Amino acid sequence: MRPETRTRTERLDELPFTRRHGRLLVGSGVGWALDAMDVGLISFVMAALAVHWDLSKTQLSWVGSIGFVGMAIGASVGGLLADRIGRRQVFAATLLVYGLATGATALAGSLAVLIALRFVVGLGLGAELPVASTLVSEYAPRKQRGRMVVALEAFWAVGWILAALIGYFLIPLSDDGWRWALAVGIVPTAYAVVVRLGLPESVRFLEGRGRYAEAEAAVRSFEESPPIRRAQGTAPDTATEPRPGRPDPPADDTVVESIWSPRLRRRTGALWAIWFCINLSYYGAFIWLPSLLLAQGFDLVKSFQYTLVITLAQLPGYAMAAWLIEAWGRRGTLATFLLGSAIAAGLFGLADSPTQIVAAGMALSFFNLGAWGALYAIGPELYPTTVRGAGTGAAAAFGRIASIIAPLIVPWLLTGGGNGLVFGVFAVSFGFAAAATLALPELKGQALAER
Repeated sequence: MRPETRTRTERLDELPFTRRHGRLLVGSGVGWALDAMDVGLISFVMAALAVHWDLSKTQLSWVGSIGFVGMAIGASVGGLLADRIGRRQVFAATLLVYGLATGATALAGSLAVLIALRFVVGLGLGAELPVASTLVSEYAPRKQRGRMVVALEAFWAVGWILAALIGYFLIPLSDDGWRWALAVGIVPTAYAVVVRLGLPESVRFLEGRGRYAEAEAAVRSFEESPPIRRAQGTAPDTATEPRPGRPDPPADDTVVESIWSPRLRRRTGALWAIWFCINLSYYGAFIWLPSLLLAQGFDLVKSFQYTLVITLAQLPGYAMAAWLIEAWGRRGTLATFLLGSAIAAGLFGLADSPTQIVAAGMALSFFNLGAWGALYAIGPELYPTTVRGAGTGAAAAFGRIASIIAPLIVPWLLTGGGNGLVFGVFAVSFGFAAAATLALPELKGQALAER
């Protein structure tokens, strides 16, 4: 294709991975890690409050669940706002919301105040995730897109590991250790400034709003950035040459297609089913993990130690998914990791010794978080630009319904059949999600759709 006739999105698709891509990935990833740290901290705070505030399992389940109510609303609203006012603006705003709310949570003097503030935290957390993944997807080169989004999702493991470290070293120090842990959550407030000033706005969004000069400047900044690694035999990059003959994109006067249109409804339904099942199993297991270990007779420090070790297995899970998603494709990678998650969940439910608990827990971390990485890579590729944020946000919002339910049903399942029933339900949920992947299209190596 002649350089002067390429659109801006085609120019982005054909680029190598540059330093500018690296800065975008790390900049978005730090926000992602801070999000994960906040979600992870509440699992350790729940275990501490069970000891220091003598809360019942029902009360603890609401502490764990209410944030996901906010996340469900935030994911839906955040996706819609990202399509209307821009990815970067919403990203920065979400960091401000949940950073300030988390800092305030550290001062909570009652269960009611704690629950109310956790809801506000959830609003910011839920809106950030689909917006960040959409922004990275829209700048990623076509041949690197899946790997970049999985790499972004890998920052979730970094954040959860930070939460586990804070939980292990800080919370047990005193009765107010959980307050100091939550106080760390105010960090995203400062990082919002970095996002607002340092990250680019989506080129597709800018073009849709007729801001062509800004879109061109953004593309040029990536074209002029040195490649981090050039594949052998690749022709020299000519993307920085002037393009006087390139036509501007048409004005945004077309009818926006519904995510439930005949063309998109099958993939939307499958994506929603996967999001629901993976949220149910992941948050049901990991939000309760320190408390479940505590209930099995381990003390607070030992339960936090085991959780930290289990959490470390998330990083190799992401690394393997990042490699497989371009080698095998999106659908095969996602299905494989979901099936692995189902088997690991079943084994965890049957574990009855510390060695078995840690081994099964590490397998669950490895496969489950690899599945998350593949899922976030798939979502933005399924929709055209005009509804990409809304489509990914709606799927995330529907999944949050399951994350609301999951912490609430764990006490009931424990009463009915112990850990075996709890993780048996999660294993079935993972299996159903794996089956739903068959309804998704395989879009490896394809350009993001404009319409």
